[in-house]
Amino acid sequence: MSDTKISQEEINGILWKACDTFRGVVDASQYKDYILVMLFVKFISDVWQECYEELKEQYGNNTLILRRLSRDRFVLPKWCRFIDLYNAREESDIGQRINIVLEKIEDTNRQKLQGVFRNIDFNSEANLGQTKDRNVRLKHLLEDFGDKRMDLRPSRIGELDIIGNAYEYLIAEFAAGAGKKAGEFYTPAEVSELITELVAPQAGERICDPACGSGSLLIKCGNQLKANNITDFSLYGQEVTGSTWALAKMNMFLHGMDNARIEWGDTIRSPKLLEDNTTMKFEVVVANPPFSLDKWGYEDVGNDIFKRFHRGMPPKSKGDFAFISHMIETTTADSGRVAVVVPHGVLFRGGAEGKIRAKLIEENLLDTIIGLPANLFFGTRIPAAIIILKRNKADDNVLFIDASHEFASDKNQNRLRIEDITKIVGIYNARTTKDKYSYLANLEEIRQNDYNLNVPRYVDTFEEEEEIDIEAVQQRIVQINNKLLKIEKEMAKYLKELGYAE
Repeated sequence: MSDTKISQEEINGILWKACDTFRGVVDASQYKDYILVMLFVKFISDVWQECYEELKEQYGNNTLILRRLSRDRFVLPKWCRFIDLYNAREESDIGQRINIVLEKIEDTNRQKLQGVFRNIDFNSEANLGQTKDRNVRLKHLLEDFGDKRMDLRPSRIGELDIIGNAYEYLIAEFAAGAGKKAGEFYTPAEVSELITELVAPQAGERICDPACGSGSLLIKCGNQLKANNITDFSLYGQEVTGSTWALAKMNMFLHGMDNARIEWGDTIRSPKLLEDNTTMKFEVVVANPPFSLDKWGYEDVGNDIFKRFHRGMPPKSKGDFAFISHMIETTTADSGRVAVVVPHGVLFRGGAEGKIRAKLIEENLLDTIIGLPANLFFGTRIPAAIIILKRNKADDNVLFIDASHEFASDKNQNRLRIEDITKIVGIYNARTTKDKYSYLANLEEIRQNDYNLNVPRYVDTFEEEEEIDIEAVQQRIVQINNKLLKIEKEMAKYLKELGYAE
């Protein structure tokens, strides 16, 4: 093994090459699971091996070594390291062997990994093809991860973030190729960064994402605190899709967020983050829930024991306010704050949604509305907005920001730039009106607008067209016509000389 440290670019390149094994054969929303699980196994194998060797020099006694490792690390049973799988890559039952290794790793580390691998099947004919083709793909996958440069020992990779960053890089790349399904597991990094800046998590706070996907938004919040040398915080999440929940669990470990609590289940129908027979309360609640989710659970929560929908039941076919209602009811009374990504319809639709919106406003919970550019999110091109809600507000004003016109346009997606995020956060913190960008409205203005929160009602971005000098334009037309006549005469002369015209 090499002692030269691996760079972020190098590891990203190797991992992306490993995706060639599945690209074009398996949908990106599925093959991400195989790649990311193998990265996780390779990483914990290399960490285990280096730590084992270090402790062997210190203790010598194998029982003492295992006892010490089990306190702080994942424990790998015998024959369950990545190298064992790599050495068996030519075997005809390699898919089943990988499944058995994952099961043993999970059983041995049940407190940390219970259920994480239950939704992944390396012996699946439906996903990976018939035996011969499947074996070839798995052999190539193991050989890519067995690349000598993919030495992920702590002494070689340095900071843990290099693996966490690689994991995030892969998730982002998979999202770019997964179409509509991408929104189910990933929030673009720039949007996560913006939300984190807006909610500004503090030391000692509990932070929750009730629709956490692969956990990227929670990790952004945690990383901001760690960057300020703050370790006193707690991360909580819930995710409805089993394979995505598993990604979130692994994502937390790879980013050093080992104490994060991520639950698997439907947040609306069956919230899992409970305390004293009710929903847990958090200082910060953030989410990018599915837009206007149909069949979100209307029939199942009519008698909600947690009383989350006391402002009214959202319509059956649009679950946006179901998530918003859940989020606000899980905040602490003194300093709770919510940041949620929503489609623009949430801001102005009437009916049941209009009534809920009016009650949130009259309770003085609404703090800020931020209109975002279109095509920021994977799987949808529609523009979205961020709603900020706060407990215990100092006044009854609401800030409207129209940030929809300032972004970078990449090949397939638009993207918020650093300067765009900085501008939004600056105006948000200052709470000021800026011509054609933001407006600080009072409660009475919002009442007069019948609780309609559509951003253009408050932020006028209309640009008057420059006055046209008709006389100058006419003179220019005359000049062009005279020049055209002159050219036509010269052309006729040349053609006559060449014998093409009489």
